[in-house]
Amino acid sequence: MKKSFLLLLLSTFSFLQSQETPNIIIMIGDGMGLTQITAGMYSNNNTIALEDFEFIGLSKTHALGQLVTDSAASGTAMACGIKTYNGVIGIDKNNAHQPSILELSQKKGYSTGLVVTSSVVHATPASFYAKVPSRKLYEDIALQLSQHSLDLIIGGGLDFFNKREDKRDLIKEMNQYEFVTDLKELQNTTSDKIGFLTYKKEPPKKLEGRSPALDELVATSLEKLDARKKPFFLLVEGSQIDWGGHANEMDYMVSEFKEFDKTIEKVLDFAKKDGNTLVIVTADHETGGLTLKGGNLEKATVKGDFSTEGHSAAMVPVFSYGPFSKLFAGIYENTAIFEKMKQALNAEQ
Repeated sequence: MKKSFLLLLLSTFSFLQSQETPNIIIMIGDGMGLTQITAGMYSNNNTIALEDFEFIGLSKTHALGQLVTDSAASGTAMACGIKTYNGVIGIDKNNAHQPSILELSQKKGYSTGLVVTSSVVHATPASFYAKVPSRKLYEDIALQLSQHSLDLIIGGGLDFFNKREDKRDLIKEMNQYEFVTDLKELQNTTSDKIGFLTYKKEPPKKLEGRSPALDELVATSLEKLDARKKPFFLLVEGSQIDWGGHANEMDYMVSEFKEFDKTIEKVLDFAKKDGNTLVIVTADHETGGLTLKGGNLEKATVKGDFSTEGHSAAMVPVFSYGPFSKLFAGIYENTAIFEKMKQALNAEQ
């Protein structure tokens, strides 16, 4: 009897211990409001990976002093837990630099990475590592990234590192990194620090042949991070859902969403097998003011109108799976996403 009780205690302790330091994966579909998700779902034979998530919440996206946010202010809200002005990254209204959830994860001993379909210095990914008064300071953002010691960096924007006005070659300066040039090299590398700057500037549309696919890049990234046998924080952005909305092009937006959905499926499969991975899927804002007006379920087509070439002030959904996922149910400010991730990160305290 005593032996059985002891085994039960050890088993319970082991389970609780495994819940203390979960992997954290935040996936941001830039510009991905509820109508973008709906359009993607009906265009994908009425099914998407998001249907398998455990909890759903709603995020209020407004910036400091403005109802309609941009990606810098909303990215900063989620990454750092503060409302700030549009265009500002990682800095609050008092001009104080604020730590991001990625930086807090690093202090906890986590491995860290980002995989995006924009340049790596674009507003959303930059919100997780940079502190700049303007999102347009791409070379300053690249310099901060070069000094930040992430374990995995994947996205476009090579020219901001080695075609700079200050003539510095940050790629050479980042000598602790191995920079790979294709998916095969990424899969084969055993380096501790990995960079893959996929395009010189902003990557092209998926419709124009952007490669490698986001789902392939993320699947490989998960293998690399998981092999380190310690918890990790990973940011994944489907960046160009937003660009399709800005362009008011349904095909562009839907094709980007479909790739993002495939990536969500890969991440969710990983989380289900791992058992100790928190996955959050959300958006920074809605783009385009999209209204769906019709379509054909059998042909998997949708029709809609855009009301703006900019962003809207609509709330956006937040999907969560895994340990601490229940925290993300409800309606809350986008800054609460940071606080909820931080609660998961500090679970053992």
